[in-house]
Amino acid sequence: MKAYRLVLVWLFLAAAAARGQEATTVLVPAVGNVFGSNARWATDVELANTTSFEVDVAIELASIPGAPPIFFTLGPGQVQRFPDIVRAFGMEFALSPLRVTTSRRHGIVVRASAYALGTATPAPRQVIPAYASDTYYPVRILEGLSFSNLYRTNIGLVNAGEQVAEFVLALQRVPGRNVTVTHVFINPGDIGHIAIQALFPMITDGHGFAVVVETPTRDTHVYASVIESETHFAKFVAPRVGAR
Repeated sequence: MKAYRLVLVWLFLAAAAARGQEATTVLVPAVGNVFGSNARWATDVELANTTSFEVDVAIELASIPGAPPIFFTLGPGQVQRFPDIVRAFGMEFALSPLRVTTSRRHGIVVRASAYALGTATPAPRQVIPAYASDTYYPVRILEGLSFSNLYRTNIGLVNAGEQVAEFVLALQRVPGRNVTVTHVFINPGDIGHIAIQALFPMITDGHGFAVVVETPTRDTHVYASVIESETHFAKFVAPRVGAR
């Protein structure tokens, strides 16, 4: 099935090249419909063509082998919305990076947001940014993390490449001083969405932590999500690159 998906996307890219168009790819690091702590989380996706040209689009749940790509065309100024994007692929539950390939460079704007379902009080949506396909940097830092009875944090490790990726994660209270270090291996085309307590079980409470993530593998992305347990208010944490 993965080979079949690759052939479909290759044909899509070849068709764009034949028309003299330069295709481009962006990645939303995590979309899904999954159960979390006391809530079910879904993701809406919106794609807007801000150009004056017609743009062909392919979207894929990159880590779900059984989900074929979805192809469609956006006219100038047209917007395509996918409420609960997982359902658009005929699935009820899934968690995956979303790969968006377009037939023109800078052809569309991709907006994604996650939200909790079935809660007594609706929480604000958590905006999930889309990244260019090559944003690799060997050291990336996730800052402003918390874990306690009031807050919980999930760490996302995305491997969009073709080889197993090793991630080395260091928990820091003070810049430059590692409290503890752990290693995580993510299979090709897969995602790890892991509670910070599972990564660092020796730490039971804290605020304002940082996790420094190192990997030599390209085509990888990292993120964090800090969630207030009572309200389900969630904040997406994008990485900062460089040393800490």
